[in-house]
Amino acid sequence: MACDSNTVEAKASQPNTENQNSEMKVQEKKSMSSSLVLQKAPEFKMDAYDAKTGHYTSVSSEDYKGKWHVVCFYPADFTFVCPTEIAAMNAKYDEFQELGVEILAVSTDTKFSHKRFVETEPILAGLKLTIGADPTGTVSRAFGVMIEDEGIALRGRFLINPEGVCVAQEVQAPMVGRNVNEFLRQVRAWQHASKTGEVCPAGWRPGKKTLPVATDVEKMTGRVGDYITIEEILS
Repeated sequence: MACDSNTVEAKASQPNTENQNSEMKVQEKKSMSSSLVLQKAPEFKMDAYDAKTGHYTSVSSEDYKGKWHVVCFYPADFTFVCPTEIAAMNAKYDEFQELGVEILAVSTDTKFSHKRFVETEPILAGLKLTIGADPTGTVSRAFGVMIEDEGIALRGRFLINPEGVCVAQEVQAPMVGRNVNEFLRQVRAWQHASKTGEVCPAGWRPGKKTLPVATDVEKMTGRVGDYITIEEILS
């Protein structure tokens, strides 16, 4: 949890995690937890900065019960790839809202750092997101994305359904940013599959074919190509 008495606006030394293109550290002993997919998402409570209101707040897993939501970890404020990802998610904020999806960004910076970061980084002008403060790494560890020897989180994105179950996760090293358009596609596919019981082939978007496993599973076994072509999948 963030400490209200800690008035440091930013970490004294930000790890240079995004300039390691020449050498990627490989941990000999794996300290990350296993996949959260099909598991109940971890419960949490932490301080946060609400960029929409410009005020400090607190957030908890209770706030998202019964809702589709995404918990999106990023390595650090005042870095380089991170603001581009946050800005991209913010640019699609209204589309996420139309889908009933809440967004929570999280890093191991304090809420004070988050506020200063949002106020000074030009690409974050007009930000509407809430950013959780996890300076102790408690939430990052619970989601299995903490890099212990650097004190920061990996790029971890977790899609959680209204029942509190993680249905999709994406975790990657810090040097490359994620694609918000692909994530929106996945959200739409998961919501369609959850609502209809249909299954969605690769690259599915609204209006494209699903696969009738509920009615034609025996006919489909080994014959998926009779129902959909690679051209349809890639279109």
